[in-house]
Amino acid sequence: MRRIIQLLFSFLILYNCGNAKHVSFENYIDTKNRNITKQKKQTFCSENQEVYVSNEFSGARINDFQKVNDSTGRVIIYPENEPINNSPYYAFKIWSKSPKTYYINFDYPEEYNHRYVPKIYKNNSWTILDSLNIIEKNDKTSIKLSLDNSPQIVAAQQIEDYNSVISWSKTLNVKNSNLVHFDYYGESSEKRKLPILKLNNGETKNKDVIVLLTRQHPPEVTGYYAFQHFLNSLIKENNLSKQFFDKYQILAFPILNPDGVERGHWRHNANGVDTNRDWSKYNQKEIKQTVKYINKYVKKNNSRVIIGLDFHSTWYDVFYTNKERASTTLPNFVSNWFESIEDDYPNYKVKEASGNSLKPVSKGWFLKAHNAVGITFEIGDNTEEKNIELIGNIAATQMMKILLKTKR
Repeated sequence: MRRIIQLLFSFLILYNCGNAKHVSFENYIDTKNRNITKQKKQTFCSENQEVYVSNEFSGARINDFQKVNDSTGRVIIYPENEPINNSPYYAFKIWSKSPKTYYINFDYPEEYNHRYVPKIYKNNSWTILDSLNIIEKNDKTSIKLSLDNSPQIVAAQQIEDYNSVISWSKTLNVKNSNLVHFDYYGESSEKRKLPILKLNNGETKNKDVIVLLTRQHPPEVTGYYAFQHFLNSLIKENNLSKQFFDKYQILAFPILNPDGVERGHWRHNANGVDTNRDWSKYNQKEIKQTVKYINKYVKKNNSRVIIGLDFHSTWYDVFYTNKERASTTLPNFVSNWFESIEDDYPNYKVKEASGNSLKPVSKGWFLKAHNAVGITFEIGDNTEEKNIELIGNIAATQMMKILLKTKR
């Protein structure tokens, strides 16, 4: 009997360790599955123009292609479902049998406006389309391209698909195997494995945890790049990093919505849901498994989540914070961090938008579920790569310095 009671007690402990306890928000959003309109993967051909357009690759988004006249075509782009944010994402390959100048008109549903400056992938490199080749007229956008028989990709943002994220994560592991530990912790709705990078010096017991998230929204790759540079700065072989990982550890989730990324979605996952509205009842598999993993990990290691940073992209650099700080484990972190970033980054002014999360987003979940500092770290769509690297490196370095001065 005693043995049965012990086994039952052990089961209850394990169950509670991984239990994803619901968190209440003032404005709950229903995140149960919703129907989506799937793209039909195909290559469109305008034979008399000798122009071809394709969505047959990871991260593509184009629903139709039509001839306008002998030198112009129209790409028709719809969201995966509605309602959705006004940020049309597109990505397509285009080529022609013979060299020619060609115009593309972007055609979205009436209520949506063109957002992203086109990026061109050709000859194994990305460039931003010259502004002289972008025509804005009557709230419509067209672009001028030089075509030949070598396919080029025209995309809203550089494409960082699921395989590229996994490849980068594994490379980070191999190069820093004593500190970076790559693993999978679950799978998406479409059975893609969910990766995690655990950064620690081998000892995980009784060490506070910082959680990093990114790619909840598929097109937001500038936020993903900041996430990469943030991690690269953390693992540099120097005295600061060594001291930091003697006291702290990192759980980093490099792609929370792999299905949406692969499908070329504007915002949602394969079930038609914004995963960054699911941090309450965890109806979506990706968020439920992430929450369970974090909760179980900190319970097992007698740790605390003290900071949660969720990397996104928007029109400009901005940090979304919670107003409630006095009750968190680090009540002064936000102000100290922003001040130190500005001190270390000449002519940079931190833009902060502060407000307690009324909707079930990750920064609110960190606060409500773990009494931790929660921040949505947003990078501008058009922030230059050198500046993304700079803010990522400085933000990580200053975080380490501040936390090393903090007594547990």
